[in-house]
Amino acid sequence: MTDTAYDPQNVFARILRGEIPSHRVYEDAETLAFMDAMPQGPGHTLVIPKAPARGLLDADPASLAALTAGVQTVARAVKAAFAADGLTVFQFNEAAGGQTVFHLHVHIVPRFDGVPLTPHTGRMADPAVLAEQAERIRAVLGAAG
Repeated sequence: MTDTAYDPQNVFARILRGEIPSHRVYEDAETLAFMDAMPQGPGHTLVIPKAPARGLLDADPASLAALTAGVQTVARAVKAAFAADGLTVFQFNEAAGGQTVFHLHVHIVPRFDGVPLTPHTGRMADPAVLAEQAERIRAVLGAAG
């Protein structure tokens, strides 16, 4: 049987606490968004709830609603920042569903006509590239605010 308890030492919980650096793009009272360190395309961003939840099925409904609002805000900014033709938004639950970090999170990836997603290789992206991409998204969010 797989352990399905929330682990407060997961990497995203540690990012929330500032124990691990990240390229943050958005934060409100309920959510945090930051660049995916192993992106599947330029601008690949993650949005997480601040409340502990392993996945979609154990999340508090109010936290889930706030997460959805945060995803929409960030997705609009990501699409504009990268002049994307569209977006792929995805979320995994448990190892069998493809989840590798067991803190609820939603992926936002800008998409361009005719350009496939890069396979998930597990390689870390250049931090300077992630910093530049994060700044592009923050600039759009700042202009919208």
